Amino acid sequence: MEIALQSTPFFQAVEYLAIFSCGMAGGLTAVRKRYDVSSIIIIAWITALGGGIIRDVLLGALPPVGISDMGSVLTAFAAGAVTAVVHPEVDKLKWSMITIDALALGLFAVNGTSKALLYNTSGMTAVFLGTFTAMGGGVIRDMLVNEVPMVVRDPHLYVVPAVLGSIFTVWVWRAHTGRLIGDNTEMLLDVVIVLVVIVLRICSVKFNIRLPGAVQRHRVHLPATLLRGERAQTDTDGQRRKAAPDSKDAPGPRRGDPASS
Repeated sequence: MEIALQSTPFFQAVEYLAIFSCGMAGGLTAVRKRYDVSSIIIIAWITALGGGIIRDVLLGALPPVGISDMGSVLTAFAAGAVTAVVHPEVDKLKWSMITIDALALGLFAVNGTSKALLYNTSGMTAVFLGTFTAMGGGVIRDMLVNEVPMVVRDPHLYVVPAVLGSIFTVWVWRAHTGRLIGDNTEMLLDVVIVLVVIVLRICSVKFNIRLPGAVQRHRVHLPATLLRGERAQTDTDGQRRKAAPDSKDAPGPRRGDPASS
């Protein structure tokens, strides 16, 4: 059994395009940090293939694709090298990069989940590994350049489309292994899942769709006895701080004192 979206030359070419685009995004981050060419290529490689490396290590599929598949590695290296030269043009292609990044997000989520299921993991484990595949490279990149990871920093839908894509992939895989659908139908549905992820991501950025934050509340609902105890403890701590001598105001040892010798 093989991964549906890696079974034809066309889908393999699409995957290389996704790797290349992720590599360019990583390389652009390194360029903005004013790193040298070798660092740009390394950041591009880890951005494009880091998620797959995490997945393969957790699955025990060694050596990971990120260091064993020559086509993927060379594509990631090429992305870094190209970005080192054409970074001004890449920096202007905002929507093109967002679209191809969304394609990579969906494709990596589907393929990562499918590979996990191929190794007989549970559905929940496959969803985690599919999500790691889609986002792991970006997380490692941001950690290396000392930035808050994109999955936390980006207010738009980023994790949610990847998780949904992974969940849908598990359902399709189960239907296929249960002989409810054929190979062609599975491949078609996987393509539809990738398109759904792309649409969710692009619409989130285009229309500023965000998940709600914490509920804004201004009243505390706790038992009165507990609140009185908290206030009493707070007052006691405040009195202790006032009673303690300020170390800054305390006189220091004078010359000739035993403490100064």
